[in-house]
Amino acid sequence: MSRKLKRILPKKSGRDAAGHVSVRHQGGRHKRFLRRIDFKRDKLDLPGKVMAFEYDPNRTADIALLTYSDGEKRYILAPQGLKVGDQVVAGPEVEIKVGNTLPLKRIPVGTPIHNVELTPGKGGQIARGAGTAALIQSKEGGLATVKLPSGEIRTLSENCLATLGQLGNLDWKNEVFGKAGRKRLMGIRPTVRGVAQHPDSHPHGGGEGRSGIGLKSPKSPWGKKTLGKKTRQPGRYSDKLIIKRIN
Repeated sequence: MSRKLKRILPKKSGRDAAGHVSVRHQGGRHKRFLRRIDFKRDKLDLPGKVMAFEYDPNRTADIALLTYSDGEKRYILAPQGLKVGDQVVAGPEVEIKVGNTLPLKRIPVGTPIHNVELTPGKGGQIARGAGTAALIQSKEGGLATVKLPSGEIRTLSENCLATLGQLGNLDWKNEVFGKAGRKRLMGIRPTVRGVAQHPDSHPHGGGEGRSGIGLKSPKSPWGKKTLGKKTRQPGRYSDKLIIKRIN
């Protein structure tokens, strides 16, 4: 691991600036280093050689260490099929090959892609988890229609960059954690079911024996409806670009 590409990741344990718990079920974990991942792939037309593949505790996908021809080292997300010794490059006219990064207008329809930009130049934000890939369905009028890993279909500017290939570590979703202690090392604290709690602590609590949640709809610990409630904020700037929603 290159020292310039890592730093200690501070642990907040789900607390906000005031020290209050704002996200439940987070706690102490093993010390982690934050790897600086190159999501922008902005070293254009400069080949980088894959030196090694590494585990990153902050994400499900593996990462690859690149050494560029000018001597600089960077981490990228490792797609399936990439090998040590391979060369990858980013640019508007580079070869259609796994690991290379191009604008959407240069990528053939039907090609699996990952690390896709929502806004040109901002860096990849979509399809960054293990085993995920987006799919280009069509291109017209300066816009590309892309099917996201969630099943949502949306349009993006053809100038947005994307990296070719499907991300590796496909078996991550089948991994068995094995014991509670491993979850604690990951910083995940226990989650207690509402029906197992005291009625003062949760709307589902109380009752004799296994009592269920009653006739009313499921609630959060603060009494808000949780089942089927829409969580997407209305009127977002990107709503008009979404062709098919998933919720």
